[in-house]
Amino acid sequence: MPSSAGPSIDTITEGGRVTQVGEGQDADETTPPVMTFGAPAVGEILAERYELVEHINNDSAGRLVWRGVDVVLRRPVAVVMRYPGGDSATEMLQAAVAASRVIHPNLTGVYDAIDEADRAYVVREWVDGRSLRELVADGPLDGARATAVGSAVASALAAVHATGMVHGNVHPGTVMISDDGRVVLADARTDGDDSQESDVRAVGGVLYYALTGYWPHTEAPLRGATAGHGRAAIPDAVRDANGVVAAPRQVRAGVPAYLDDLTTDLLDGGIAPPSSDVLAAELARLDVPADDDYLDNSGPLRFAAEPGDEPSPLAAAGGRKVALGIAGVLVVALVGLLVGISALGGDDDSPQTDPVAAPTSSAPVSEEPPPPAAVRDLQISAARIIDPDSNDRSEVRDAEKVFDGNRDEGWSTETYNRSNFGNLKEGMGVWVDLGTERTVKSVQVHLSSTGASASLLTGTVDAPSTSAGDRQVVDAFKNSVIGQPFEEHDGTTMTFNGFDADQKYRYLMFWITELPSNNGGFKLGVQEITVQGS
Repeated sequence: MPSSAGPSIDTITEGGRVTQVGEGQDADETTPPVMTFGAPAVGEILAERYELVEHINNDSAGRLVWRGVDVVLRRPVAVVMRYPGGDSATEMLQAAVAASRVIHPNLTGVYDAIDEADRAYVVREWVDGRSLRELVADGPLDGARATAVGSAVASALAAVHATGMVHGNVHPGTVMISDDGRVVLADARTDGDDSQESDVRAVGGVLYYALTGYWPHTEAPLRGATAGHGRAAIPDAVRDANGVVAAPRQVRAGVPAYLDDLTTDLLDGGIAPPSSDVLAAELARLDVPADDDYLDNSGPLRFAAEPGDEPSPLAAAGGRKVALGIAGVLVVALVGLLVGISALGGDDDSPQTDPVAAPTSSAPVSEEPPPPAAVRDLQISAARIIDPDSNDRSEVRDAEKVFDGNRDEGWSTETYNRSNFGNLKEGMGVWVDLGTERTVKSVQVHLSSTGASASLLTGTVDAPSTSAGDRQVVDAFKNSVIGQPFEEHDGTTMTFNGFDADQKYRYLMFWITELPSNNGGFKLGVQEITVQGS
């Protein structure tokens, strides 16, 4: 049914905030119920132009998101509605006007904003695709794809910031990847607590999530990260005992060093971030095709450029760590390249045309570095159960079964009435001794069922197998979390990787803090522990 149109987008007083709403933002469970008066219906035509086709969801601010069709231009649109209209919708409409002034390929376009008194709505671009949150649910992205996403988001923010406005809602639910590969930023919303700096830091959060599948929940500035976003909530990043977020390379192997540095420093409140345009320029420079020799995405940054190429925009911007660590890598790499070319080329007036020519007799021939030690299964020499909160030692038996090579039998806890060990213990652990210090590549723990929460700890204490000795072990190990757990394959194998290649370990402890449900109670079995390294 047609409805009378209110003021168009050009007649709304422009405000100083940007708001785009819709895709990627699920309803918050605390969102109050929406009024039924004036409720939209499938087939209804708004402003004699926008036909409502399908109700998609209600966003976390209580706005109704619909897929529609512009019957005049025959194009799909998103219709974001709020009712009643009037004063309660003024901010949304004013923000839509502001958003319509920012035209950028990585921002959703705003087409119209109308107030009909009993309800108000914004019409904007419809994006066929998935949010980054949904995409990464299938698995973290590789370095090249994560860089491309970060580059698009930073570019969109640079356009918003150039107008003096703030986006204020950058997180995996508002980053959309269309079916044709386009990355767009939607659902901008500021509340006065946001800043351009918090937008830039949130790019670090997006990169972190793309690389690891975790979001660094914090207080401001990373809006959209709090647990109050309903189904849009994302698991928090892994942290050490002091609450410091683990670097992406500690969470997942294969993250390029340059991207690890950038992401970590963007999230470090002690390091001033670059402006969005500088960050966008740097990420755009790094966002190159996978077959381009300019960047090796499997490891630290390297160059195939000529010495006369322009320096990194981040290096030109200056700042601590030369703008988040990347510029420092760039400068060192570029200086090393120039020195290497100069040394190989000899006299400046007679440049060496063959940069790999054999060294002269006065220069010693460098020896090839020894090949890395082969990764293999390491022998566990001993194991025991750590149970510091119980004088009853009945649960510390059968520790030898966790490394006997038989996954059909192992050690298990008793059955508790709550997942947190019946609120009787802070946890239990399986301590293993590798016999001597070893370089560890990965640790696999094969469990009896899914749903457990655990971490991997290390330390240097080998105390007696008593309650007091177990307490010594826990106190010595609890602040040394290593590796990052994730479930793979059948869901019962928890793998820890991301170990420091320069660190050696002898004692490891698999520390269990939450038990899975099991036949009316809570219980977990550790069937086998396998350590790989050299």
